[in-house]
Amino acid sequence: MAFLNKINLKAVLDSNTGFGTNANSYGGRFVNKNGTANVEKRGMHFLHRISWYHTMIDMPSWKFMVVIFSFYLIINFVFASIYFAIGIEHLDGIPLSDSHWVKFGQAYFFSAQTFTTVGYGHISPVGFLTSLLAATEALIGLLSFAIATGLFFGRFSKPTAFLKFSHNAVIAPYKEGRGLMIRMTPFKNTNLTDAEAKMTLGMSIEENGVKVNKFYSLDLELSTINALTLSWTLVHPITENSPLYQFTKEDFENTNGEILVFVKTFDDMFSNTVATRTSYTFDEVIYGAKFVSMYKRSADNSKTILDLDKLNQYDFFDI
Repeated sequence: MAFLNKINLKAVLDSNTGFGTNANSYGGRFVNKNGTANVEKRGMHFLHRISWYHTMIDMPSWKFMVVIFSFYLIINFVFASIYFAIGIEHLDGIPLSDSHWVKFGQAYFFSAQTFTTVGYGHISPVGFLTSLLAATEALIGLLSFAIATGLFFGRFSKPTAFLKFSHNAVIAPYKEGRGLMIRMTPFKNTNLTDAEAKMTLGMSIEENGVKVNKFYSLDLELSTINALTLSWTLVHPITENSPLYQFTKEDFENTNGEILVFVKTFDDMFSNTVATRTSYTFDEVIYGAKFVSMYKRSADNSKTILDLDKLNQYDFFDI
C-alpha cells in the first residue's frame, strides 16, 4: 500500500507494549476507550477466570447498587419460601386466618428482620426447624453485611485517576508544521501532581508478505508536568522523525492504526500513584482541527475558570 512508503524508517520502535506482533491473531482495537484491554478470555470455566472482588469494585455504581439490592430481595424471598414451606403455624404472631399472600408477606418481612438482625419481636419462631433456620439466616445476614461493607469501603478507597480524555484526537497546526494532539482534564476536586504521559502508535502493516503489528513511540512536546490542575493537551510534533510524517487526511481514513495513551500521576488525597489509559483509532482522529481553550479568567479577575464541557470542542483549520 502507498501509505507504507510514508512511514519513517527512523521512527523509534516500541517493543515494550505488551501486545503481540501477529496482526492476523488480533481483532478490533488494542485498548477500549475506557482503558480496558480489548480481550475476551476463554478456555476456563467462567467462575475460574473472573475475580468477583475486582468485578464488584470496578462495576459502575448503579450496577453495584442493583446487585446489592437484588441480592437482598432474592435471599429474603428464598428464606420466606422456606418458612412458608415449613409451616406458618411455626411463626408465632402471624394470624392463620389471613390469606396465603398475606401470610407469605408476613414471612418475608420476618425474614428481612432476621437477616438484618433487627428483630422487632412481633413474630417469633416456634419449633426446632424454624429456630434453626432463623439462626442460620441471622448468621448469613451478618456475614453478608460484613462483605457489603468491605465492598463499599473498597469502592470508596480505591485509588482512581479522575481524568477525562477528549473523544477525539486532532491533527492541528503546530509551530511551523503539524502536531497530533489529545486533551485530558481532571474533573473532580483532586490534587494531581507529577503527571507523566506516554503515547504509542500501533499499526497493522504487511511485511514480507505477513501482516504484523508495529508499535512506535511518539515523542511528546511535554511528557511530564509538575501539577495537573487545568487541561493538558498532549502534543506529538509531526516532524521528520515521526512515523506520521507526510501522512495525509486520506492516509488516516484508509489506514488501520491506533494511538495508545498511558497516563500516571500522584494523587495526594489517596497518597498514591494513579494510572489510566485510553486509545484512539485512526477514524477517531480529526484532521485539520484544533481544540478550543477550556479555561479563562473569572469576571472579577480573581480566579481561573475551567470549563469541563469544552473538553471535546474544536475548530477546523486548513493545514
